[in-house]
Amino acid sequence: MAEPNNRPNISPAQFRGGPGGPMGRPGGPGGPRGPRGMPLVVEKPKDARKTIGRLLKYIGKNKYLLISMLVIVIFSSALTLLAPTLQGEAIDAITITEQKLSVDFKRLMLLLVALLVVYLSSSLLTYIQMRISIKLSQSTVHTMRADLFAKLEHLPIKYFDTHKHGDIMSRMTNDVENISNTVSTSISSLFSGALTITGCLVVMLIRSPLLTLVSLVTIPLTILVSTKLSKFMRKLFIKQQALLGSLNGHIEENVTGYKTLAAFSREQECNKEFANISNELKSCGVKANAIGGVMGPLMNVIGNLNFLLIAAFGGYLAFNGLITVGIIQAFLSYSKQFTRPINELAHQYAAILTAIAGADRVFAVMDNPPEADEGTTSLDIDNLRGDLSFKDVVFSYKEGEPVLKGFNLEVKGGQKIAIVGATGAGKTTVVNLLTRFYDIDSGSISLDGVDITDIPKDQLRKCISIVLQDTILFSGTIAENIRYGKLDASDEDIARAAAISNSDVFIEKLPDGYNSLLSESGGNLSQGQRQLLSIARAALADPKILILDEATSSVDTRTEMHIQNAMIELMKGRTSLIIAHRLSTIRDADKIIVIDGGVIVEEGGHEELLAKKGRYYSLYQSQFAGIAT
Repeated sequence: MAEPNNRPNISPAQFRGGPGGPMGRPGGPGGPRGPRGMPLVVEKPKDARKTIGRLLKYIGKNKYLLISMLVIVIFSSALTLLAPTLQGEAIDAITITEQKLSVDFKRLMLLLVALLVVYLSSSLLTYIQMRISIKLSQSTVHTMRADLFAKLEHLPIKYFDTHKHGDIMSRMTNDVENISNTVSTSISSLFSGALTITGCLVVMLIRSPLLTLVSLVTIPLTILVSTKLSKFMRKLFIKQQALLGSLNGHIEENVTGYKTLAAFSREQECNKEFANISNELKSCGVKANAIGGVMGPLMNVIGNLNFLLIAAFGGYLAFNGLITVGIIQAFLSYSKQFTRPINELAHQYAAILTAIAGADRVFAVMDNPPEADEGTTSLDIDNLRGDLSFKDVVFSYKEGEPVLKGFNLEVKGGQKIAIVGATGAGKTTVVNLLTRFYDIDSGSISLDGVDITDIPKDQLRKCISIVLQDTILFSGTIAENIRYGKLDASDEDIARAAAISNSDVFIEKLPDGYNSLLSESGGNLSQGQRQLLSIARAALADPKILILDEATSSVDTRTEMHIQNAMIELMKGRTSLIIAHRLSTIRDADKIIVIDGGVIVEEGGHEELLAKKGRYYSLYQSQFAGIAT
């Protein structure tokens, strides 16, 4: 069972405040499109050097593994540099003088044995290096995933309202996995390549400065080709990662809402939308990988040209007695070793760019400011009265479009306050602000006379429990889901909470009782049973303030009676805010307030408001006039 993060058990997407909530997702008119033609959120790539620097800091956290790998790479590179010299010496042990073949067998045998030892040692070190690289990559991404998940746990609710959940998941899985693959294959190659290039250059200069200059002729061409291609590839790979996130978001959205999709026979349209994103991803992937695939063959052509130049000029120098055949052979090997790291980088360039693009997206999440919490005033939760005060509260999800406009409300501890109004009037927004899922634009909200902005959010939310229309349950046992409200609760506490919610009746009929396993989101229970478990969880948390947000609007009348009885028991002695569309459920509230246009237009008891024949009367008649006739 996952650890709670001291927030009420609620999905961020469920607190949007009706039509006044966040308006879609950001994105310009151009660029790739997400499902239903919405602009795809594509973060601007950060500076590549900065991204690589941050990535290296994560890799550097495993410094012992890094140092071990570097030491092995040094020895492995030294053996690699030694092999061509031994090969050249072995060739020079065979000479032709005066049309007669002369072989120094003793020297040749020693050199061949030395070569065998070098090759075997190099293979062993390569294996060890591979094992360390894999461990380093897994340790690196383990730390990165942990940091990313911790960041997600402390981001403001607004972030989840403006980013697709599937895209966020893609950053946690696909992008981090791409980083892992690149770290395991490329880090050691880069270390080894730098050492090999340096070592080859030194040895080649010692052997023949003139032939070294010839072998370096193709290097500018190599740099030019790789630089030009990289500019195109980077843009394409960043777009590819963004499209992959959009595709994941579309899949997650349609799998979650499959019943609605099927009910409206939207299968064909859904397939078309999927095909559009998938085709764009395919097109982008083909372009990116095609250009990435060109890099390797071009590097091979340049390498072969280099080989030809060395062979031609080396033959000329040997013919004039300036160098031996063994030196030519060594230079051919060293030239291959010199260009090998560049060719490897060219072959891996696509993967490296994908990893950098993925790291851009991961760090873009990490760079978002966490949920602000400036509260310093500690509450005595055990002696909390539960008095609430909203004074001149103004709030807007989108600047210039206020949802609440000078909202005022006084609630005494232990009162039951019902909040009613048309859809989008701002009912749920009141809850959003009380729990500080969003902060007000102006005015004040206080709890027992203390401004809630002065109270640490952890303490504030521990005083509040929420029962939602759409209950959120987790994979695990029934007992674990109830205990989510209080992790240190005993089995006896869980049983008492279940009895308060009337959920003990159906739980005890299950074969495994409280140890019965729930499927994802509690799909193997009915809506009413899930709602009762939600009430049990709230009862176990023993809050001072209880919020019931449309808690019975999606169940049948009989189940509603069971839930209402459970809620009546739960509300005893607690300040309760009841948001309801079904006005029949709030008759016994101490006070009913009617919100319209972001302000309270009426307040009073049920009979009192009906007698006024105002806004509440109109709402009541719209629900029950048909039944009465």
